[in-house]
Amino acid sequence: MFEATLSEASLLKKIVDSIRELVTDANLDCSDAGINMQAMDSSHVSLCALSLRNDGFDHFRCDRNLSLGVNLANLSKILKCAGNTDLVTLKSEDDADTLGVKFESAKQDRISEFELKLIALDAEHLGIPDTNYKAQIRMPSTDFQRIIRDLQVIGDTCTISATKEGVRFSVEGDLGAGNIAVKQNPNAEKEEEKVEVHIEEPVSLTFALRYLNFFTKATPLGPIVALSMSPDVPIVVEYPIDTTGFVRFYLAPKIDEDEE
Repeated sequence: MFEATLSEASLLKKIVDSIRELVTDANLDCSDAGINMQAMDSSHVSLCALSLRNDGFDHFRCDRNLSLGVNLANLSKILKCAGNTDLVTLKSEDDADTLGVKFESAKQDRISEFELKLIALDAEHLGIPDTNYKAQIRMPSTDFQRIIRDLQVIGDTCTISATKEGVRFSVEGDLGAGNIAVKQNPNAEKEEEKVEVHIEEPVSLTFALRYLNFFTKATPLGPIVALSMSPDVPIVVEYPIDTTGFVRFYLAPKIDEDEE
């Protein structure tokens, strides 16, 4: 028996919306510790990881480990039936072939119940190696979203360079070139306006803007985005979810043909 309740459906909507364009189907791995998900996009270029701890839910029960295969587009359609402030409960029996989704309005004058058919998916758990990242950047998520959106107009790939001074986003394309530099600002009054760069050594890597743009769909999850980079390993783009957990995206850097 698995049952989990969140006080506001809006959070679950934002989580599903942040990954559904990148990942079509995924296993929600439920245990007594919480809900985890790990899935690659359809082209196997990027990886998405979701972690929601049990203490982030108003009520959480999971009697034994369950893997619930869901189509995220279909789950999103059901979640659209909920008001943002509705209480949402996910429920599944041990051998059930459906996931129950229940919404209760704040005044409890409206209760909606749905069943989403589960799908059988091969559980591909990719071991993500522990990496000591040489550059770690923490910045406002809305700034990161705007930078990626602006640079996508000019080209297809973006070079992210981190130094002690800050972080620079550069792009070259048929239209021309552009670069946006963001300086360190660890003393900003508001926590969500701070830009912090922790550097062991300068790092410069190039990535496909199309995927970085997909990642920014997670911007509504919170005010902060954290980027972790090291030479020749995938960048980690993490969106912390309040006190509940995180959504993380991994994207391998593009290798310059000239270097081969």
